[in-house]
Amino acid sequence: MEPLSKQNCIPCTGNAAKVTEEEMNELLKEIPQWQVKEVSEELHLERAYKFPDFQKALAFTQQVGESAEQAGHHPAILTEWGKVTVSWWTHAINGLHRNDFIMAARTDDLAAQ
Repeated sequence: MEPLSKQNCIPCTGNAAKVTEEEMNELLKEIPQWQVKEVSEELHLERAYKFPDFQKALAFTQQVGESAEQAGHHPAILTEWGKVTVSWWTHAINGLHRNDFIMAARTDDLAAQ
């Protein structure tokens, strides 16, 4: 199967299915540095990236934003000096969809550049 980061996000509406626990565990194997966190009774994917300074953190934030805009799927991003925390979840279903795992993998690819 094609790597997650190369897969396409599909438009998601409120009736889309959340990933099952089994699907989530399989998908997490491809993005092992991400954590599943419960926020306001919703599951989110979250990862913090470290950078040597604010400028590099800000540049990474911009790259993630551009990737999100192209995919039509947007994260919460917290940019701090030397650190960027990215959270993915699907607002329409108040939880995790395959798209979130795809975008998490793409975020990892951006960080590796």
